[in-house]
Amino acid sequence: MTEANLARDAWLELRRNPKFLVSGVLILLIVVIAIAPQRFTSILPYDCSLSEHFLGRPSPGHPFGFDTLGCDYYTRVLYGARTSVSIGLLTVIGATLIAAVGGSISGYYGGVIDTVVTRVTDVWFAIPTILGGIVLLSALRRRGIGEVALVLTALGWPAMLRLMRSAVLSAAQADYVNAARALGAGDLRIMRRHILPNAIAPVVVYATIFVGIAISAEAALTFLGIGLQPPAISWGLQLEAAEDRLLTAPHLLLFPGLFLSATIFSFILMGDALRDAFDPKLR
Repeated sequence: MTEANLARDAWLELRRNPKFLVSGVLILLIVVIAIAPQRFTSILPYDCSLSEHFLGRPSPGHPFGFDTLGCDYYTRVLYGARTSVSIGLLTVIGATLIAAVGGSISGYYGGVIDTVVTRVTDVWFAIPTILGGIVLLSALRRRGIGEVALVLTALGWPAMLRLMRSAVLSAAQADYVNAARALGAGDLRIMRRHILPNAIAPVVVYATIFVGIAISAEAALTFLGIGLQPPAISWGLQLEAAEDRLLTAPHLLLFPGLFLSATIFSFILMGDALRDAFDPKLR
């Protein structure tokens, strides 16, 4: 079966999959909010009034109420989507590039190169994400979107590289690769034209799920006081601020928590749908 046929069959399968449809709508909505939150609110995120400090509960014109600084909480939660989605996507892009290059080289050439790459990956994979994030971020003076995404990328690539290596090892033994090699095709052309398109599917599936994992990790690190710093706006910072006010102002925890959970859920659900579509054994 050709690559075009596989892609067509996968798309036909996705169109009939409720998980894909539900997660696709949720992701589209979250991305639109992240790109243009001002389309959903006329209030600026830093337009706060201490006179409304902790009026708290939802009220007409302010469906999520106010936070401890007197800021409209609905606006702040919407603008938090931009930060969380940006970190998730930047992390996945960086980790996928590392995995695609390292996994392709390791799986295709094998030998000493494969041994070195595999051992380094195994050692790096043993570092817990949260613990590693705490150590690395604590060493940084500034902890913005770029810095947090870079640290999560540095900790998140090993699992992807393992998947890529395994897929390349399998694809490199295929008849069409041997035929291309016999016809005189170079290594770079074989990897780019024949191996990568047929080996990237499991990495794409994991990368989709990993967006949710990265967003969750950022929120966890920020909640612990190690991630993003004010005046940034993120769901993690909002959850951190709500930690001591769960009983007196539960809405401070509820609304960013719901958005965070829905975002993570939608990317994981999309990954499951892609896995079902790209793996014929699961159909």
